[in-house]
Amino acid sequence: MTSVTLYVLAAAVVFGAGVFGVLTAAHLLRKLLALNMIGSAVFVLMLAVSGRPGGTTDPVAQALVLTGIVIAVASTAFALALAIRIHHDSGRVTLSAPEDDDDR
Repeated sequence: MTSVTLYVLAAAVVFGAGVFGVLTAAHLLRKLLALNMIGSAVFVLMLAVSGRPGGTTDPVAQALVLTGIVIAVASTAFALALAIRIHHDSGRVTLSAPEDDDDR
């Protein structure tokens, strides 16, 4: 088993765990963590498949991953700010449907 295959398998496992977390978690912070896991798996996959003959990696792929990490940090900060605002307004940190009122 080559190192590229190992990295691709690890990225697939982390990606699957992230998708499972997004689909099953109700808590906003857990959903955000799952989304970050998906992004990290994509970064690992990009670096794993960007190899060149001779054992070096493509600098363009490294630059794209670095840019993606910066964007992921910024979007995570924005999502945390939204979660704090949702908690401040509603008093809860889950995304559930409001309970049905009988005034329909």
